[in-house]
Amino acid sequence: MNKLQPLEEAIAHLTRVVEDLSDVVARQESELARMRARVGMLLEREAEREVAEGSTIPLGDQKPPHW
Repeated sequence: MNKLQPLEEAIAHLTRVVEDLSDVVARQESELARMRARVGMLLEREAEREVAEGSTIPLGDQKPPHW
């Protein structure tokens, strides 16, 4: 048995793990970008709704009714 074979197997395994993790990170990055865009759209929509309702204080800055 070659002494290098276990090392070569370990390197091959680690290379595969790194590639898999890289794919996961790439997918998460695109999903985060999509979510950021959606949150931005929702914030804009909420701001427009607050303006349309004539509220002088943004909803996020208003105290809850139980205070």
